Amino acid sequence: MNKLQGLKAVLLSSPLLLTNAFAADKTPLAEDLVGKFYGGAHLLYIDTDDGRKLSDPLKASDPYATKGHGAGFGAEIGYRFTESVEARLSFSQINIDKDNSFYDKPYVADISALYFPEKESFYVVGGLGYLDIGQAKESVNLGVGYRHYLSENTAVYLEGKGHYEFSDHHQEGSARLGVIYFFGGSEKSMPERKKEPTMVDKAGAAVAGLVAAVKGNDDDNDGVLNDYDNCPDTPITDKVDRKGCTIFTEETNRMSLLVNFDNNKSTVKAEYLPEIKKMSDFLMAYPDVSLTIEGHTSKVGSAAYNKKISQQRADAIVDVLVNRFNIDSDRLSAVGFGEENLLDSGDNQEAHAKNRRIEAKVSVTEQVPVSR
Repeated sequence: MNKLQGLKAVLLSSPLLLTNAFAADKTPLAEDLVGKFYGGAHLLYIDTDDGRKLSDPLKASDPYATKGHGAGFGAEIGYRFTESVEARLSFSQINIDKDNSFYDKPYVADISALYFPEKESFYVVGGLGYLDIGQAKESVNLGVGYRHYLSENTAVYLEGKGHYEFSDHHQEGSARLGVIYFFGGSEKSMPERKKEPTMVDKAGAAVAGLVAAVKGNDDDNDGVLNDYDNCPDTPITDKVDRKGCTIFTEETNRMSLLVNFDNNKSTVKAEYLPEIKKMSDFLMAYPDVSLTIEGHTSKVGSAAYNKKISQQRADAIVDVLVNRFNIDSDRLSAVGFGEENLLDSGDNQEAHAKNRRIEAKVSVTEQVPVSR
């Protein structure tokens, strides 16, 4: 495993390490950090480029050429511009050669931008600066970090970055462990304004319910405290979002009707009444839905006659729905298509019987609460 892979592994595991170390996450709302300055201090570890270790150890311009890594400490100041963006100026001294005095030790100085994609603890950091390992050289850096808030103003963080030095093309990796403090209080005390932990989004209403059981003040028992509940009367069976409102999903309910007729007849046979009742039940369940009854015939006979009898068949189905099953006639329409839409183009008794039919299709899409 090379140094960058090892650094990546440390940073990817850092959220879990910090979460396990501190049980109570007191992450403030991002909007409360906007416009605040902070200061901090950190420990730094740096793993220098292999090229430095392989260069001539007698090269006067690089007295640390034989040294592969070092540790040090530093300080920083920063400012939160928006809920997602910070700027930070930092300086760190590194002890690569123990024989050097405090004043001629190597250092890392940079100005960086921090971006919080979810406005919480994880961030991406990048910037420009100087790496002084023998000589001060311009460099660019990029990395990731994670903060864990001990209070609304104080946080510890773990951060890892890769550094690229433009002039000599050296690549270094560094890791920081630090603490920062935001200056200035908030308008509300922490217990009143504390938001739900981010694990609620990932673990769902079960975790939210556990938090509510400990904290109390959750009148509708949906797992979201009253102070943060925008929907205070959600049913106990519904899954809710972070604001305490029911989560809905779309479901489509479909119904189709197929009735066949005897040749040259428009009488509805009793064997089809149960199918027609199913359609009436669907229409009763969805009172805003309208239905078009389509009449069709075989190609036996003239087109004009077929158009007429197909209309009679469609009207017969409407009559059954209205007079037998009490469906409002304003919700129904009948259209005769004659032989225009044959199901079977064959010229035999089986094809003709299949084509002498009524068709009706309807679908409804509705919002359905997601159950816990």
